[in-house]
Amino acid sequence: MSDLRGLYQEMIIDHSKRPRNFRALADATRKAEGYNPLCGDRITLYLKMEGERIADIGFQGAGCAISTASASLLTEALKGKSRAEAEKLFTEFHALVTGKTDDGAELGKLKVFSGVSEFPIRVKCATLAWHTLKNALEGGETATTE
Repeated sequence: MSDLRGLYQEMIIDHSKRPRNFRALADATRKAEGYNPLCGDRITLYLKMEGERIADIGFQGAGCAISTASASLLTEALKGKSRAEAEKLFTEFHALVTGKTDDGAELGKLKVFSGVSEFPIRVKCATLAWHTLKNALEGGETATTE
């Protein structure tokens, strides 16, 4: 298990130092901002929706390694997915990081955040981008502090 945990830590570090899809989308159809007052993490999430499908997704902001890596991996996981698929991943991810499940079989790379449940203060870091996504999908633009 320690080898797996080390691999997970490496992936989080990689995504925090070299976040994927770290960019504003000029043609975004939805945008939402998120803020974690506990540690100061901030994110702006951009979605380009084509009907119910996330055609493109990007983010900008500043935060801790977990927050940035979570946003980076979120964008990789959701590009091309339907709104329903995104909402299902949100539910599964939230259950994983809050310790309500240790399965996460459907999460793929996102399972790297399974250890977050051991550190409740870090759950908000890992879920900030996800709550911001949910807000964007619902058409909200105001800052979320989830």
